[in-house]
Amino acid sequence: MAGRVGSKRRNESGVSRVVNSVFGFVRVAEFEILFVLFFVIAFLIFKDLTSRPEYNQILVKSPGGGFWPN
Repeated sequence: MAGRVGSKRRNESGVSRVVNSVFGFVRVAEFEILFVLFFVIAFLIFKDLTSRPEYNQILVKSPGGGFWPN
């Protein structure tokens, strides 16, 4: 039964099957992966920007001394 369906899959090593499964998943979920990756990168950039002291001074201090404008 050399022409049996699935015999090629059984002859592959375990590592090859895992790699093929991962690539298959990435092909199916490509948009979702990129969507999440975009938000992770945007969060890291925003976090880096807001951790700088000069940015925090803009948020904390106002020119009139008070929080609410007169």
